[in-house]
Amino acid sequence: MAFQLFKNLFTTQTPAAMLSQKATPPPRPTIVRVDGNDPTTTTERLVSIIERDGGVIVENLISRDLALKIKNDLKPYFDIDKVDPSGFFPHTTQRATGLLGKSDACVELALNPIYINVANAMISSTHTYWAGQKQVTVTAKPVISSTVGFRVNPGGRQQRLHRDDSWVTPAPETIRTVADTIKRDYHTRSCDMPMMLGCVTALTKTTKENGATIVIPGSHLWGPERCPYDEEAVPVELNPGDALIFAGNTYHAGGGNVTTDECRETVGIFLSKPFYRQAENQYLVVPPETAKRLSPQAQRLLGYGICLPSLGFVDYQDPMRVLFGVEDEETVDM
Repeated sequence: MAFQLFKNLFTTQTPAAMLSQKATPPPRPTIVRVDGNDPTTTTERLVSIIERDGGVIVENLISRDLALKIKNDLKPYFDIDKVDPSGFFPHTTQRATGLLGKSDACVELALNPIYINVANAMISSTHTYWAGQKQVTVTAKPVISSTVGFRVNPGGRQQRLHRDDSWVTPAPETIRTVADTIKRDYHTRSCDMPMMLGCVTALTKTTKENGATIVIPGSHLWGPERCPYDEEAVPVELNPGDALIFAGNTYHAGGGNVTTDECRETVGIFLSKPFYRQAENQYLVVPPETAKRLSPQAQRLLGYGICLPSLGFVDYQDPMRVLFGVEDEETVDM
């Protein structure tokens, strides 16, 4: 027995035997799916999944009827869109923007309670300050950063992987002085992330082949030095009315459409913390004369309200009162 043990210690394995014993590579991470109509799909559950994975698929976020109405509303804008000169969007991609001023159905989508509740939980801004000898804590809700509809036509190439909040990507944790801060004054800290939240809803069936959005699960936890790779991404396949809700610092991209006869149509509603400048100028694409017919909730989502304690006033008054005559529990007295 001792001889056999000694022999085993010094016996060499053939390459084939060694290969057969190699560990199986771990499975590629996936994006969790939940049903928006399931009572267990709570805000707390969705926030927990997004914080862990960077995103979650919510099936039945909106009805197929609402998805079809949005599709019909955006068709004339898709049809006249011009090629993106920057090259960020493939020449086969057609877009529609400023959606809350163009489609009441898009307003309904933007106010979807599942999405709004998740956004309020994740990217509201809470601030505590002293007013004389009184300590005050205020909370401001997210606002729209941008809205866009996409029609990806056959032959469209894949977008490059990116983060939607790349202009506020966390700086290295080496900022120690005022001078360091000035050098990086448009950055934020890792602990402040995410700054944005995205919701991409399918208007048509989206598949890997026709250009479904691709996402790298867990990439919202990466630092700015980490490079994303296409092979790390997974396709987000959706039926009309399903949606991907994801943190703005999660790497993703529009997929390539390798079909010959299918268009992939989606609509994105992107929200940000209320004190950040919006990517799309909502006051031009949905000016007051257009916004006045919307609900106060939609008006505030566009950014017409006050970000407490006092960002966004007009003549030291709340624009909701000045522009729209709104007097409710959220109207701010300055």
